[in-house]
Amino acid sequence: MLDYLGRYTHRVAISNNRLLGFDGNGVQFRWKDYRHEARHRTMTLTADEFIRRFLLHVLPDGFKRIRSYGWLANCHRAQRLAICRHLLGVEPPAAESPANGEDYRDRYQRLTGRSLRDCPVCGKGHMVRIEGGVPGILPRAPPAPAHVH
Repeated sequence: MLDYLGRYTHRVAISNNRLLGFDGNGVQFRWKDYRHEARHRTMTLTADEFIRRFLLHVLPDGFKRIRSYGWLANCHRAQRLAICRHLLGVEPPAAESPANGEDYRDRYQRLTGRSLRDCPVCGKGHMVRIEGGVPGILPRAPPAPAHVH
Protein backbone atom coordinates (compact mmCIF):
# COMPACT_ATOMS: atom_id res chain seq x y z
CA MET A 1 0.00 0.00 0.00
CA LEU A 2 2.83 2.44 0.84
CA ASP A 3 4.44 1.79 -2.54
CA TYR A 4 1.12 2.50 -4.27
CA LEU A 5 0.40 5.69 -2.31
CA GLY A 6 3.97 6.89 -2.65
CA ARG A 7 3.53 7.16 -6.41
CA TYR A 8 0.78 9.70 -5.86
CA THR A 9 1.85 11.63 -2.78
CA HIS A 10 5.51 12.41 -3.42
CA ARG A 11 5.78 12.92 -7.15
CA VAL A 12 4.74 15.35 -9.82
CA ALA A 13 1.91 14.21 -12.10
CA ILE A 14 4.44 13.46 -14.88
CA SER A 15 8.17 14.03 -14.92
CA ASN A 16 10.11 15.41 -17.87
CA ASN A 17 11.95 12.15 -18.52
CA ARG A 18 8.64 10.46 -19.36
CA LEU A 19 7.81 13.00 -22.07
CA LEU A 20 8.95 11.59 -25.42
CA GLY A 21 7.77 14.10 -27.97
CA PHE A 22 5.35 16.72 -29.23
CA ASP A 23 4.58 17.01 -32.94
CA GLY A 24 2.37 20.11 -32.78
CA ASN A 25 -0.82 18.08 -32.29
CA GLY A 26 -0.08 15.27 -29.89
CA VAL A 27 2.04 14.64 -26.82
CA GLN A 28 3.77 11.28 -26.63
CA PHE A 29 4.81 9.99 -23.23
CA ARG A 30 5.84 6.82 -21.43
CA TRP A 31 3.73 5.30 -18.66
CA LYS A 32 3.81 2.17 -16.52
CA ASP A 33 0.95 -0.29 -16.85
CA TYR A 34 0.59 -1.73 -13.35
CA ARG A 35 -2.26 -3.97 -14.45
CA HIS A 36 0.08 -5.88 -16.76
CA GLU A 37 3.26 -6.60 -14.78
CA ALA A 38 4.31 -2.92 -14.61
CA ARG A 39 5.24 -2.87 -18.31
CA HIS A 40 6.37 0.42 -19.79
CA ARG A 41 4.05 1.59 -22.54
CA THR A 42 3.79 4.61 -24.80
CA MET A 43 0.69 6.77 -25.28
CA THR A 44 -0.05 9.73 -27.51
CA LEU A 45 -2.76 12.22 -26.57
CA THR A 46 -3.86 15.45 -28.18
CA ALA A 47 -2.31 18.47 -26.50
CA ASP A 48 -5.71 19.52 -25.11
CA GLU A 49 -6.38 16.08 -23.61
CA PHE A 50 -2.85 15.83 -22.17
CA ILE A 51 -3.20 19.22 -20.48
CA ARG A 52 -6.70 18.32 -19.23
CA ARG A 53 -5.41 15.12 -17.63
CA PHE A 54 -2.34 16.87 -16.19
CA LEU A 55 -4.46 19.60 -14.60
CA LEU A 56 -6.59 16.97 -12.85
CA HIS A 57 -3.54 16.47 -10.60
CA VAL A 58 -3.05 20.17 -9.79
CA LEU A 59 -4.60 21.11 -6.48
CA PRO A 60 -6.44 24.41 -5.96
CA ASP A 61 -4.78 27.05 -3.80
CA GLY A 62 -5.05 26.26 -0.11
CA PHE A 63 -5.35 22.48 -0.56
CA LYS A 64 -2.69 20.12 0.75
CA ARG A 65 -1.62 17.02 -1.09
CA ILE A 66 -1.36 14.93 2.07
CA ARG A 67 -3.66 15.32 5.03
CA SER A 68 -3.43 13.48 8.30
CA TYR A 69 -6.67 11.93 9.44
CA GLY A 70 -7.84 9.18 11.72
CA TRP A 71 -5.28 8.36 14.41
CA LEU A 72 -2.94 11.14 13.22
CA ALA A 73 -5.62 13.81 12.93
CA ASN A 74 -4.40 17.06 14.41
CA CYS A 75 -6.95 17.01 17.25
CA HIS A 76 -5.77 13.54 18.36
CA ARG A 77 -2.08 13.64 17.38
CA ALA A 78 -0.46 14.19 20.79
CA GLN A 79 -2.65 11.59 22.53
CA ARG A 80 -2.23 8.96 19.80
CA LEU A 81 1.52 9.45 19.47
CA ALA A 82 1.86 9.03 23.24
CA ILE A 83 -0.02 5.72 22.99
CA CYS A 84 2.18 4.60 20.06
CA ARG A 85 5.34 5.48 21.98
CA HIS A 86 4.08 3.61 25.05
CA LEU A 87 3.24 0.50 23.00
CA LEU A 88 6.62 0.62 21.27
CA GLY A 89 8.48 1.33 24.50
CA VAL A 90 10.00 4.51 23.10
CA GLU A 91 10.65 7.65 25.10
CA PRO A 92 9.24 10.89 23.68
CA PRO A 93 11.88 13.16 22.15
CA ALA A 94 13.22 15.88 24.39
CA ALA A 95 11.49 19.15 23.72
CA GLU A 96 13.93 21.53 22.11
CA SER A 97 13.68 25.07 23.32
CA PRO A 98 15.45 27.85 21.47
CA ALA A 99 18.73 28.50 23.26
CA ASN A 100 19.15 32.16 24.17
CA GLY A 101 16.42 33.29 21.76
CA GLU A 102 17.98 31.37 18.85
CA ASP A 103 15.67 31.34 15.83
CA TYR A 104 15.78 29.04 12.81
CA ARG A 105 18.32 31.25 11.00
CA ASP A 106 20.72 31.15 13.96
CA ARG A 107 20.29 27.39 14.30
CA TYR A 108 20.87 26.88 10.56
CA GLN A 109 24.08 28.89 10.76
CA ARG A 110 25.24 27.02 13.87
CA LEU A 111 24.63 23.64 12.19
CA THR A 112 25.86 24.41 8.67
CA GLY A 113 28.24 27.33 9.05
CA ARG A 114 26.28 29.25 6.40
CA SER A 115 24.04 32.22 7.10
CA LEU A 116 20.54 32.56 5.70
CA ARG A 117 20.89 36.29 6.26
CA ASP A 118 23.67 36.70 3.69
CA CYS A 119 22.84 37.80 0.17
CA PRO A 120 22.40 34.71 -2.06
CA VAL A 121 23.86 36.62 -5.04
CA CYS A 122 27.18 37.91 -3.69
CA GLY A 123 27.30 36.17 -0.29
CA LYS A 124 28.67 39.30 1.39
CA GLY A 125 25.80 41.65 2.12
CA HIS A 126 23.32 41.20 4.93
CA MET A 127 19.66 40.91 3.84
CA VAL A 128 17.00 42.90 5.69
CA ARG A 129 13.29 42.09 5.55
CA ILE A 130 11.36 45.09 4.23
CA GLU A 131 7.89 43.60 3.89
CA GLY A 132 5.98 40.72 5.44
CA GLY A 133 3.44 38.53 3.72
CA VAL A 134 -0.15 37.84 4.64
CA PRO A 135 -1.52 34.37 3.75
CA GLY A 136 -3.92 34.60 0.83
CA ILE A 137 -2.78 38.09 -0.21
CA LEU A 138 -0.46 38.48 -3.17
CA PRO A 139 2.62 40.61 -2.54
CA ARG A 140 3.17 43.90 -4.29
CA ALA A 141 4.96 43.85 -7.61
CA PRO A 142 8.69 43.66 -7.01
CA PRO A 143 10.72 46.84 -7.42
CA ALA A 144 13.01 47.29 -10.38
CA PRO A 145 15.99 44.92 -10.16
CA ALA A 146 18.84 46.35 -8.13
CA HIS A 147 21.54 44.69 -6.12
CA VAL A 148 21.30 46.60 -2.84
CA HIS A 149 22.13 45.36 0.65
